[in-house]
Amino acid sequence: MIILGIESTAHTFGVGIVRDSEENFVLADVRTKYEPKEGGIHPREASRFFAEKGPETLRIALGEAGINPKELNAIAVALGPGMGPCLRVGATIARTIASYLGKPLVPVNHAVAHIEIGLKITKLKDPVVVYLSGGNTAIVALVNKRYRVFGETLDIALGNLLDSFARDVGLAPPYVVNGMHVVDICAEKGSRILNNFPYVVRGQDVSFSGLYTAAMKAFKKGVDIHDICLTLREIAYNSVLEVAARALMHTKKREIMVVGGVAASPVLREKLEMLAKRYGAELGVVPPNYAVDNGIMIAWTGLLMYKSGITIEPRRAVVNQRWRVDEVDIVWR
Repeated sequence: MIILGIESTAHTFGVGIVRDSEENFVLADVRTKYEPKEGGIHPREASRFFAEKGPETLRIALGEAGINPKELNAIAVALGPGMGPCLRVGATIARTIASYLGKPLVPVNHAVAHIEIGLKITKLKDPVVVYLSGGNTAIVALVNKRYRVFGETLDIALGNLLDSFARDVGLAPPYVVNGMHVVDICAEKGSRILNNFPYVVRGQDVSFSGLYTAAMKAFKKGVDIHDICLTLREIAYNSVLEVAARALMHTKKREIMVVGGVAASPVLREKLEMLAKRYGAELGVVPPNYAVDNGIMIAWTGLLMYKSGITIEPRRAVVNQRWRVDEVDIVWR
């Protein structure tokens, strides 16, 4: 069985092709990334970039896989959550391919795809999932055939916090240097934790907007940038660890899996390793190549869904920018 997946939720237009295999399941993995000249992602500009580069990305992926499009069993596409204009480009291309080839179309939730590729790579079976990316921060676990949310951000995501602060104080772009976020690098030279920075955990949820505001105020007052980065990082990371620990105790699971682009932080990984050791849990961290947005995760999740009989008519395949992870029935587990 061979499935083609299309990812276009944010800055990356990815096309992945996978086969139903335990090992060597990836046939093609091609990504085209939108890089704004300044500021954050501009959805309309990114969507125009996808419209221009998407067909060529698709062609390269099929060539890399060395297959005829007619050999595909189905087309999978991320229909949300994400940026509307970007999602619609991927959905349009996927609907067109599926209709032209007469192949089934599989609707994939982007967040579920991050989890499923993580399970495939780490070999974990039933973990508490720490999902950290530019647009998402959530602690989830599988309960009664759905990924239930045991904590999430009330405002901005952890990745958004780090990127926005780094950009606004002139540390970025680039946001990542030699595998480390520039805030992590800056924090290594910090010597003290600053006072009056909010640590916000409300029940099982976290909040980072107040932390960002406090950091920017300190920067404008001339406080040492290294101390600001250290304080920002420690408070943000530790608040996520607190709610992850609570979820681990509540669910009584013995595995922790970290997915999403922020999972690449070696500092956060060290903290999670200590958390896992304290609670007697096994830790699995998705490698950076699969932690960031990519077409492989859409294709692999699409394969699992297709084998479970989940497809959608192309005319009904509309995007949902706010499609939550806990709204998806995980019938294949």
